[in-house]
Amino acid sequence: MIGVYDYTVILTYISLLSAGTGIVSSLSGGGHPYVGTFFLLICGLCDSFDGKVARTKKDRSRLEMNFGIQIDSLCDIVSFGVLPACMGVATLRRSPMLRELFGVFNENWFDIFVGKWYCVVGRFSLFAILILYILAAMIRLAYFNVTEEERQEKEGGARVYYTGLPVTSAALVFPTFLIIQRLVPVDISILYFVVTILMGFSFISKIKVKKPGLKGILIMIAIGAAEFIIFVLIKNFLPAIHR
Repeated sequence: MIGVYDYTVILTYISLLSAGTGIVSSLSGGGHPYVGTFFLLICGLCDSFDGKVARTKKDRSRLEMNFGIQIDSLCDIVSFGVLPACMGVATLRRSPMLRELFGVFNENWFDIFVGKWYCVVGRFSLFAILILYILAAMIRLAYFNVTEEERQEKEGGARVYYTGLPVTSAALVFPTFLIIQRLVPVDISILYFVVTILMGFSFISKIKVKKPGLKGILIMIAIGAAEFIIFVLIKNFLPAIHR
């Protein structure tokens, strides 16, 4: 079989399987953005360690190293690009406010193309935001791959700063918003798309973001773990505010 199947890429494969499960769960008939969030957090956890695990193998061939780099970016576009967008679709289908504004379209997707003009325009505007978010994530990943290869040839060593917000930040940003959405007494689902726009622009902006060290990574893992626990507590002990 073609490909690499040793332990250096196992976390990347797990992340992709988690993302795929989250996408299917979010888009299924009973899909909910909170379900997708659990799988997004798993993706974020895997991404925190996949590079470190891969570097523990000292005798990696050039093919194995290049394969690991490529598969990591391909996985990231699914995990932190497509999955959050699908969670946005689930938000559209679940939000009472958005259903009232744009009509109920979670039962028959043909309804997207018919109805009052402002409903159609509104639906497509929100869908466009999600699609452009995926595009921005893909551009950011491709740009990083190219510039990182050039930097390695000229400088070598580890990168100190990122240009543009890393797409993996989606693993913490979207769960944080959904926690807030669940806790506030009003439906703020429309703000999910505002966050999506801001994230997309941040991906392709020229802002400098310092690459986190071990301490920073551990802090982010702790935040992700706290978000996971909060979601479990909310699901089991807090009555649903927005269904």
